[in-house]
Amino acid sequence: MNFEFSDEQELLREQARGFLGEHCPPSAVRAVLDSEADHDSDLWRKVSEMGWTATVIPEEFGGLGLSYLELVVIAEEMGRSAAPLPFSSSVYLATEALLANGSTAQKEKWLPLLASGEAIGTLAFAEGEGRPSPKSLKTTVTDGKLSGRKLPVPDGRAADFAVVVASSDQGDGATLYLVDLQQDGVSRVAVRTLDFTRGHAVIEFANVDAEPLGGAGAGWAALNQLLDRAAVLFAWEQVGIAESALYQARDYAMGRYAFGRAIASYQAIKHKLAEMYVKNTLARSNCYYGAWALNTNSAELPLAAATARVGGIQAALYAAEENIQTHGGMGFTWEFDCQFYYRRAKLLSVNIGSEGFWQDRLITAIEQNNAA
Repeated sequence: MNFEFSDEQELLREQARGFLGEHCPPSAVRAVLDSEADHDSDLWRKVSEMGWTATVIPEEFGGLGLSYLELVVIAEEMGRSAAPLPFSSSVYLATEALLANGSTAQKEKWLPLLASGEAIGTLAFAEGEGRPSPKSLKTTVTDGKLSGRKLPVPDGRAADFAVVVASSDQGDGATLYLVDLQQDGVSRVAVRTLDFTRGHAVIEFANVDAEPLGGAGAGWAALNQLLDRAAVLFAWEQVGIAESALYQARDYAMGRYAFGRAIASYQAIKHKLAEMYVKNTLARSNCYYGAWALNTNSAELPLAAATARVGGIQAALYAAEENIQTHGGMGFTWEFDCQFYYRRAKLLSVNIGSEGFWQDRLITAIEQNNAA
């Protein structure tokens, strides 16, 4: 069995890496970090022009109709550059929600806009601390009007629409709704997270129009399916973060001298770098499994997604933390770029559920597979 990407996909990787190396250097990330902006709007326009936002959207809806193998390649490069973009919210979450649950009319309205980058979408399901569940949902819909409060919502201020998870008295206790965020009754306030380069918001809905997305009362099952699909893409982004942190630590260790020797020659530093490499390699292996399951829509996707997600969280966090440690006291300063990967790794470790949340899903998936 061949687990390697095709020549065309490797060419896409080279193109994406070169493009982001030119248009998203560390100075561009720092510019967003130092500003009040939610993302780099100029880079978003360029990325959209490259067609990356249209990767898996069918051609009939203005997309490129490519496979998820192309999308995971782009996701890894997004992580590698710590790109300050709403790419994950719009592509991994909103686009996937529409592809899986949208009606023909909903797809015809929103998918072309998502493909061109003219519209940004997001997912609003968290309502503060604790794990969301159908019983804990306080956002409600009455006669097609939605009311409630969601926080934090990734890219909530930049988004044009949101897929909102609301309470339902039917089915599994939840329904997905498509909500235009430009209408009256929607208020958005910025929330500062650890990663300033990715905007978040508190969104309050006061009796606003909400259009059901998929079947009424089937929202929790649809949300779980969406999280599984997004988890694979986030895991690839985390692998990109982990590799950048590893290479940054290696390069610094080889060029930094102490007592007449490069610090890379000292055993303590060697062990740090070796452990980072081991975790990164394991995470990448798990991500290959996830990419296969996602691309083939395999019944093993819940297991593969949880496996990839847990591995991605562990690799990205460990590499980002050890990268700072390798840089010593200077690694903690604002002037050094180590913080980009640390901030992004910490953010992605909780954005669609914590490591513990995904470990529970992994155990459940293993139990179900064994029972089957």
